[in-house]
Amino acid sequence: MAPGVTRRVRGVLFVDYVRMIRSAKNVDWSKYLHPEDLDIAQAEIAPDAWYPMESFERYGVGILTEIARGQLAAVRMWGRFQLDGARLVHPSLVAPGEPRETMMRFQVLRKTFFDFDAVKLVTVDEDSASIAVAYGMGKVAEEAASHQTVGFFERLVEVAGGKDVYARLTTCSWLGDAATRIDVDWRT
Repeated sequence: MAPGVTRRVRGVLFVDYVRMIRSAKNVDWSKYLHPEDLDIAQAEIAPDAWYPMESFERYGVGILTEIARGQLAAVRMWGRFQLDGARLVHPSLVAPGEPRETMMRFQVLRKTFFDFDAVKLVTVDEDSASIAVAYGMGKVAEEAASHQTVGFFERLVEVAGGKDVYARLTTCSWLGDAATRIDVDWRT
């Protein structure tokens, strides 16, 4: 994206962040969030509206620190749960009994989640897929979001009927790799 162009995330992913922030009333969110982020957190979040990626990043870092206590396993689990919200908005996302087709459907729908190439299917076969992740955030947020994405795809393949799903980060931009890649393997 060109400098100065705002990247955005769809409300369907944003709403859970806001829900967590609102529920943690004992946290001083101003340590992590800008005034405009706090304003958004007080407003109604529409699942089909667009919200600033910069706010999404700051919410994520605050939630990772204050709620998840830095535990990336919890963030990954949250990614698994996020699939349910995505399915409510996009009921055609999952092709029952067809993990490969489900991954292809995600590729078609991915622009409905982010208005830039944050997540992109690189390859997909009958029993595996490779996903490129490039949220363009700081190292802490990028790592957390990537773990969340692993959980999302892990659960997506399971819901589509994949068995013995094994999802993992194979390269990580925050560790110096050129890009972040998630590989997912399964049995049908």
